[in-house]
Amino acid sequence: MNLENYFIALFNNNHIGDDAACIDDFVYSKDAFFENVHFKKEWMSYYQIAVKAMLVNLSDAIAMNATPKYILLSVAMPKSMTKRDMQALALGFKDVAKEYNAEIIGGDTISNTKLDITITVISKTKKPLLRKGIKQNYLFAYTGKLGESAKDLKKLFNLGEIHKNSKFINITLRGDFISRSASYLKAGMDISDGLFSDLEKITKINNVGIKFLNPISKEIGCSGEEYEMLVAFDKRDKKAVIRRAAQSRTKVNIFGIATRCRYNNRCKAHHF
Repeated sequence: MNLENYFIALFNNNHIGDDAACIDDFVYSKDAFFENVHFKKEWMSYYQIAVKAMLVNLSDAIAMNATPKYILLSVAMPKSMTKRDMQALALGFKDVAKEYNAEIIGGDTISNTKLDITITVISKTKKPLLRKGIKQNYLFAYTGKLGESAKDLKKLFNLGEIHKNSKFINITLRGDFISRSASYLKAGMDISDGLFSDLEKITKINNVGIKFLNPISKEIGCSGEEYEMLVAFDKRDKKAVIRRAAQSRTKVNIFGIATRCRYNNRCKAHHF
């Protein structure tokens, strides 16, 4: 058990374990987006930083088939930030909130040595998509394309440039696919720590393993910061899921089958 999992295990609560806490019809999620941990200011504009911070947080709600309603912002800002910087940051927050019809209702601002952002999202759902619910012989699939974020992050560390539409900066959430497919998906979560690492989480909670249909390279499986979806469904619903993926213009890659054998993650921990 790594230190992150150890710390989480110290809080014995039934609501902990999914992308967000689901209580009645409400879904509560919270994520941090810290300078020099999740981003460097020379990599992104203040507007881009705010947009990504919001989408990273909204991803947890979307992954659980929830509709974001209210947002609380906590922003720790260095004194070096100008009014124009603050305006760009605020505009990024507001534009994403408007896109998802969510209301920013408050939060907190403090002075800091660097830019640290923490966001709480309050959402509603009628049919939450949880991580638990996978049985043997269910199919595993992920949406979109994986692997590009790690490549682009390496470029940035090597002082290179990445495309403005890079997935490391511009995240595409799969809300349309999730809402259309909710009746057929048995379990799911967003891919934030990489396919292999998140696969470890979802197989462990379901006490299943996986048989890969085709080899997946570590470059694809260990890349994080993708915010695509990892889902599982009954093979009898395969055609229905593929059809709804096409309706939402979402690529779905079926890559494995749930089995009894234990799954071993081949990636280094992204946390601590």
